[in-house]
Amino acid sequence: MIKRPTTVVFDIGNVLVAWDPRNLYRRHFAGREDEMEWFLNNVCTPAWNIEQDRGRSFADAVELLVKEHPPQWHPMIRAFDKEWHETISGPIHGTVDILKALKRNDVPVYAITNWNQEKFHEALQRFDFLNSFDGIVVSGDERVVKPDREIFDLFFKRYAVRPETAVFIDDSQRNVEGARAVGMHALHFTSPEALARDLRGLGVPV
Repeated sequence: MIKRPTTVVFDIGNVLVAWDPRNLYRRHFAGREDEMEWFLNNVCTPAWNIEQDRGRSFADAVELLVKEHPPQWHPMIRAFDKEWHETISGPIHGTVDILKALKRNDVPVYAITNWNQEKFHEALQRFDFLNSFDGIVVSGDERVVKPDREIFDLFFKRYAVRPETAVFIDDSQRNVEGARAVGMHALHFTSPEALARDLRGLGVPV
């Protein structure tokens, strides 16, 4: 018999807060959408950024790219660090409402997030609702990123949560599959409305 989850575990980026480097670079590349996309695919790439999520400092990451690319790109590279706050456009209000409803209903709520440790501290100060979790595992602090099994196992051990009692929510299908592989219920986030419906379907009071 499949157990109904009693604990909810959130991803944060693009589940509770809207993150996209384009939020920053549309201002720098105003009217030059193709050039912006080239920059994000060839200079400040997802593969480069995931290493900050794995704990590399932004200072080291920026200097690495400055050495690799011509001076014309240096201000843009440095902006990823200095103006990083602009990559977050704000909270996803519908999901924040779900988090608040879970808290009101005394459902244990946690987070496992791929996020650089330095920038996550900035986010905690900016978005008070991020302080309402019963516990958070931040990849940058742990030097391991989702969907690596190690980050899930670390969460289970640290917070004494059994995989089959928890439902994990993430906008990345790879991370959803990673959670399922370790025995969790898992939901692919597409919208707050769909999430609320899916949680109710699992018997979670929201």
